[in-house]
Amino acid sequence: MSHAEDHEGSRRDFLFYATAGAGAVAAGAAIWPLANQMNPSADVQALSSIRVDVSGVDIGTQLTVKWLGKPVFIRRRTEDEIDYARGVPLSDLVDPHAENENIAADSPATDENRALSEDGQWLVMMGVCTHLGCVPLGEAGDFHGWFCPCHGSHYDSAGRIRKGPAPRNLEVPVAKFLDDSTIQLG
Repeated sequence: MSHAEDHEGSRRDFLFYATAGAGAVAAGAAIWPLANQMNPSADVQALSSIRVDVSGVDIGTQLTVKWLGKPVFIRRRTEDEIDYARGVPLSDLVDPHAENENIAADSPATDENRALSEDGQWLVMMGVCTHLGCVPLGEAGDFHGWFCPCHGSHYDSAGRIRKGPAPRNLEVPVAKFLDDSTIQLG
């Protein structure tokens, strides 16, 4: 093999790697806008966290707010509602899981695991029936909680499914108290 043939092989290798590198950069430049367009828009990102003033919510009443395009029920429960929810045996529940994004996924559906406050007075839940996505009516149904008239799902005063076709409890979103009168969702 002559010196010229060895030099030609090196040039060929360089051209091969340079072409492959340029192709990879061009492919990345073409794919990036397609992948980036799947990110949430600025208006959706702005709504990913909201603060709700609950100072005007009296005991035994409920506030409904819209968050991420869905209703969220914020209920300030009475002592009777709390006692009723805490007296339900877990064996009576259709869904044994808390469905609470603030705690471990396998936590039991006790009232304590679903309430936002330790005293159980505050309950925050997504207002979307887990059957087909309807909006349940508050202070209705057979279990002193919510009732979805579309298909007959009954939820108790802790938002747990008790009767009907809904497979899961109403979901508890990420929420926390910032102070005595402000709840942050998200």
